[in-house]
Amino acid sequence: MGRIESADVVVVGAGIIGAACAEALSAAGLRVLVLDRGAPAAATTASGEGNVLVSDKGPGPELDLAVASRRRWPDLIDSLREELGDELARVEWEPKGGLMVATEPEAVGPLAALTRAQRAAGIEAVDLDAAAARDMEPHLTERVEAAAHYPEDAQLQPVLAAMALLAAVRARGGEVRGGVEAHGVVYDPGGAVCGVRVDGDAIPCGAVVNACGPWAGHLSVAAGAPVEVLPRRGMVLVTAPLPPVVRRKVYAADYVAAVASGAVDLQVSPVVESTATGTVLIGSSRRRVGFDDALEVEVLQRLARSAIALFPVLSGVPVMRAYGGFRPYTPDHLPVIGEDPRTPGLWHATGHEGAGIGLAPATGRLLADLMCGREPELDAMPFRVDRPAVIVGSAVER
Repeated sequence: MGRIESADVVVVGAGIIGAACAEALSAAGLRVLVLDRGAPAAATTASGEGNVLVSDKGPGPELDLAVASRRRWPDLIDSLREELGDELARVEWEPKGGLMVATEPEAVGPLAALTRAQRAAGIEAVDLDAAAARDMEPHLTERVEAAAHYPEDAQLQPVLAAMALLAAVRARGGEVRGGVEAHGVVYDPGGAVCGVRVDGDAIPCGAVVNACGPWAGHLSVAAGAPVEVLPRRGMVLVTAPLPPVVRRKVYAADYVAAVASGAVDLQVSPVVESTATGTVLIGSSRRRVGFDDALEVEVLQRLARSAIALFPVLSGVPVMRAYGGFRPYTPDHLPVIGEDPRTPGLWHATGHEGAGIGLAPATGRLLADLMCGREPELDAMPFRVDRPAVIVGSAVER
């Protein structure tokens, strides 16, 4: 491989989080190089459903990050369209809202408690009875006990969104290189980052951003500053195109508990939503199996049964394909965003698990604000690298 020109910042990882960080850094005037060992947006981002949600989070730092991102996405898309044109900035943005459904009597109370807490935090959450829920989604099961409508929930096409962000980086003089694996970080005699190691070469830079998603733990170890980021596998079913059946994102009330769970064992909670092409996406599952990417028939069967329980009309509908991917999990369920205090110039932006699409714009903006010395719009402390749940030991001697 030939030597790659030096950059102000090298972002390792060209998924949605790396792309958002690179876009925000390039918008701040920095020359950015993005590296990915595979094709851009081809790993975790390609296996996502494109959710931009405020509904699945209780009050706290992650919800604050989600609200900031939901507010930023439309403006960011508009600015990308002005800069790049309609075709490159096409992301299939759909502000269609979400519906959380309680299908068991014992789920009604916890759902009402969640919506009360969310409204207190500024989220628009509208409590519905069963009749109102079925008015919104006529094909819902008759077993609905109660529901909550979230007008702010949205969806986009994640690969298109990541590619649009990366196109903006290129348009501003940055570079995006696929098929280039980062093997570690180069430090100067004072212990600060001065480059990133690739096959047979080193790329000079002033800072490195570890945005490797589920593989961020591996790069952090190679960089001598380990953080606890683990893979958590999820799977999705895709139906053949259908007439309009599901109007918005619809999921069971226990989905929030599944997201927050740290269990190793399989977690399945029905999530059903349509796409612009007419297909229906069926999730969601979570299981910590390392990087085992074997297709799990048990998971697919449970996903199908749970979706039919929520939307009986889906019974007998052909499944066109199934796919799975790894999500970056942290033990305290919060992303890691900021500079590593053990290694000046090494930054992390990872640990978003299945919420990376929705959290990307605010993550990129927060990291760029911190790196450029600007006052961030959000409190960065909850996402700091040196919190007990994610920091592992000390930096190794170099």
